Amino acid sequence: MKFTKATNIGLHVMTYMVQNNANKVNLTINELAEKFEVSPSYLSKILTLLAKENLVRSVSGVKGGYKLGSNFNDITFFDVIKATEALTDNKECLSGNEENKCPINTTLEAAEIAMWDYLKLQKLSELEGL
Repeated sequence: MKFTKATNIGLHVMTYMVQNNANKVNLTINELAEKFEVSPSYLSKILTLLAKENLVRSVSGVKGGYKLGSNFNDITFFDVIKATEALTDNKECLSGNEENKCPINTTLEAAEIAMWDYLKLQKLSELEGL
């Protein structure tokens, strides 16, 4: 499965924040945008999505920026993907079979469940180096 550019950036930014103890230090949009070579306005949209899921929080003021949300050591790949992707179930059986009896849908569903289960176990805090 391919994910969007926003998800790729979100995973990189979140991993960087976890590895650099961003629960104690505010990181600015400009710092992060420069590090990952993306526009600050595009990154701002991604961080807004992550903030809605409480993965990061915005800090106002002169020394403001973004910090990690609570339980940052438990953030998984799934958490970030869920925040940044429009997860849709777009399986349609074209052979006229009922949706729940379609062998193609059954196979794709099993693969998807296995992938999500795996990504729910992969914590950003366990990755080394970025």
